[in-house]
Amino acid sequence: MSIGHTLWAQDATGLAGLVRKGEVSPIELAEAAIARAEATRPDINATAEPLYEAARARAKTIDRSLPLAGVPFAIKDLGIAIKGVPTHGGSRIPAWLADVNSVLTDRYLAAGLVPIVTSTSPEHGLRLMTESKAFGITRNPWNTGHTSGGSSGGAAALVAAGVVPVAHASDGGGSIRVPSACTGLVGLKTSRGRIPLTPLVSESWYGMVVDHAVTRSVRDSALLLDLTHGPDPLSPYAAPPPKGTFTAAAARDPGKLKLAVYRKSPLGLPVSLETLKALDTAVALAREGGHAVEEIDLPFIGRDFIADFCRTVASAVAGTMRAEALRVGRSVAGDIERATRVLGRLGEMVSAGETYAGLQRLHATSRRLIEETARYDAVLMPIIAHPPLACGAMDPKGADELIENLLDKLHLTSLLKLKPLFGQLMDKSLWFTHWPAIQNVSGQPSIALPVHVTDAGLPLGIQAAGRPGDEETLLSLAAQMEKISGWLGRRAPLMVP
Repeated sequence: MSIGHTLWAQDATGLAGLVRKGEVSPIELAEAAIARAEATRPDINATAEPLYEAARARAKTIDRSLPLAGVPFAIKDLGIAIKGVPTHGGSRIPAWLADVNSVLTDRYLAAGLVPIVTSTSPEHGLRLMTESKAFGITRNPWNTGHTSGGSSGGAAALVAAGVVPVAHASDGGGSIRVPSACTGLVGLKTSRGRIPLTPLVSESWYGMVVDHAVTRSVRDSALLLDLTHGPDPLSPYAAPPPKGTFTAAAARDPGKLKLAVYRKSPLGLPVSLETLKALDTAVALAREGGHAVEEIDLPFIGRDFIADFCRTVASAVAGTMRAEALRVGRSVAGDIERATRVLGRLGEMVSAGETYAGLQRLHATSRRLIEETARYDAVLMPIIAHPPLACGAMDPKGADELIENLLDKLHLTSLLKLKPLFGQLMDKSLWFTHWPAIQNVSGQPSIALPVHVTDAGLPLGIQAAGRPGDEETLLSLAAQMEKISGWLGRRAPLMVP
């Protein structure tokens, strides 16, 4: 079997095992990953910065006893620092060159991973399709006419195309789970405070952003979480520690769980039959695993909740644009895309008092959600309302222009006048995916699982949301469903040898 085929066939845990046995060397894996990155680059366009020479140098000297020694890896071009590597954030704003590693980067290196590239992101992670003026369109390896999702779409495309078996990703409103749902991968959105974001920031988007990974297997997600979780001295707070290891949780039978299924769109927007079919498949897998599944409604999770989330994100974007202008020493309005500019302008028009009031409403609803679902071990729900969209299908041109023109005429910072604009922005931005922001607000963990392939041959995953701090139950359930479904050996047709 060729090294390239081995890279394609194995998950990260499997590759690390081969390295430890001496059956494959880290440099062989690095060269195979670099070759595949270049071979697939025209098709998927998922690389922001190649790191080939650094990868080769690292692979030649790496300690093979490390738990993921020699495993090729990708790091998202957003929110995480790699010393000496430009970070673009998917934007035409001049890149930032870090002079330190993020804590998470150091933990990846300590685990033995070998970063091959940084992966593409939409501008500042603000879209759920990875398309930007800076880098172009990132495409889905299952069908390159369709999106790989966003904002960790580059990470998902690289894993699904067989370039790397696992890749760093982040999630502030579904950005791990949406790409996973689009590309047939496992994507764990961790509990708030599980993995530190330091030293760049203490928290991002008022604590709604978390970092972890997209992976081919549940066991890889669990192992990587074991190797990267836990606070550092700069962390403002930490998720409750696990009872054991996440790897052990993924390896054990979950027992008989009590699960719920939530089907309703919080936005009251249409949900495709394929999405409902995927959810039914997940329910059937759970019942085959011996679990009780109960239909529920969450009437307090509605348009007002999502609108508060959107206003909160807008205020964060406005603050980020101020920080970027300070960093480069001038206005960045001419560098950023219209969609980013519109969201930032809306954020500037929301008063500090309204931002605080909106956060308090979000926290109150989160407490109610956690209380009312505490009797369930997990809640199954969709991630995307429609199968992976055609590339360019969410091009904001037109709607953004209309909103920006309205903003030019709007002189009063009246929330009453802003509400219709936020409603337009919300429906335009989130009609593809209605659910993931719920867990970003509540801080709960949620895992995306591949369960379904549409008639058009595109993956469509669902998610299971858990109790705060309880990734162990989710990983145990997910591993069981992965085994029952037989999904583990499936690969995107783009790269089948």
